[in-house]
Amino acid sequence: MIDTPDIQPAEFATRRQKLSKQLAGSVALVFAGETTVDGRFKADANFVYLTGISNEPGAVLMFDPGHENPARRTALFLKPINPEADQWDGYRPGINAVLRKATGIETIYRTNQLPGLVTASLRRRKQAACVLAFAIYPAAVSSDLNIFQQVAQRVPGIRIDDHTHTLTSLRAIKSPAELQLMYHAAAITEKAYLQSLPHVRPGVNESRLQLALETVYRQHGGEVAYGSIVGGGINATVLHYVANDQPLRDGELIVIDSAASYKGYASDITRTIPVGGKFTADQREIYEVVLASQLAAIKAARPGAQMFEVEAAARKVIDKAGFGDAFIHSIGHPLGLAVHDVVPDHALAENMVITIEPGVYLKDRSLGVRIEDDILITKKGNRVMTPHVPKTVKDIEALMSNNG
Repeated sequence: MIDTPDIQPAEFATRRQKLSKQLAGSVALVFAGETTVDGRFKADANFVYLTGISNEPGAVLMFDPGHENPARRTALFLKPINPEADQWDGYRPGINAVLRKATGIETIYRTNQLPGLVTASLRRRKQAACVLAFAIYPAAVSSDLNIFQQVAQRVPGIRIDDHTHTLTSLRAIKSPAELQLMYHAAAITEKAYLQSLPHVRPGVNESRLQLALETVYRQHGGEVAYGSIVGGGINATVLHYVANDQPLRDGELIVIDSAASYKGYASDITRTIPVGGKFTADQREIYEVVLASQLAAIKAARPGAQMFEVEAAARKVIDKAGFGDAFIHSIGHPLGLAVHDVVPDHALAENMVITIEPGVYLKDRSLGVRIEDDILITKKGNRVMTPHVPKTVKDIEALMSNNG
């Protein structure tokens, strides 16, 4: 394996400075959240992007760019230490010089001080900026808007502005360090596919293939980026099939949509494989259509293009082949700290990463095909970040012939 990449504290500081500058003096809040996945805390991606901190439930980052004291223009709030809880969940550091150096943030408080300090800042600035995505009604309003509205009920004259595009635009364009992490996640995923695909054979349970893939992710320092989809036959036509508990049958196709993340950054790959090692004529016809549509979409993905234009390139191929009604999802999505990462309010731009994943799903024939790769938008075009897992009929059949 290559040396494992990382993001340095100076980059997180630069991200905070960029966001702070664009707030134009407004107060803003970003929350780590309290979400757990399988019993483990999963910090909000916006918070991780700005701090690199992924192990502090309930933490809050506050921006007050207009504060007279430069050291207090960015402040980190951490939940109070609870010795009894720490004995169950892990010991947490005190607020001291070591913590300030580790986080790169000079001003650190406990969260019980947040209400008073937010109110005081808004009373002076009279400007609040919502940087977190707005909720769709009737869901609860976003966390920052909720707090600002509560303060505005108590302090007259506060203006609340929409800055949701600001943080989204920053996150959408990946830095060299982020791209290193994403390439690393992709390399782990490719290794897992190349080691696991030869396990595809009649009689093998879908779960065995899932386990083989996810074991390799973890062996190389990765995590499972999302719920793996391993579906053979009719299960290949179910977009979010996650049961993964049926035996594979000769003559069927299996759709494998599974990938690793590395230090929070996700990859996302899908391949469709013939269980018996060779495509039937019927399967090959549809597979070639999907592959041609993917290649057309990849060609269309370049700076200045809109995602709907990329999708149109794929749909043109599938529509011409007569399978338009069987392509029932979008062409892809941005990729990064989240598998379905932030969607900026602009066209594709250099150093954005997207997926391209056309598919055709024919329930009446128990036949589903999807092919997905991760695409880096470059200065003049794009680069496929996941090129090493076979996807032509010839290369797939060659790989499967080594099943033994």
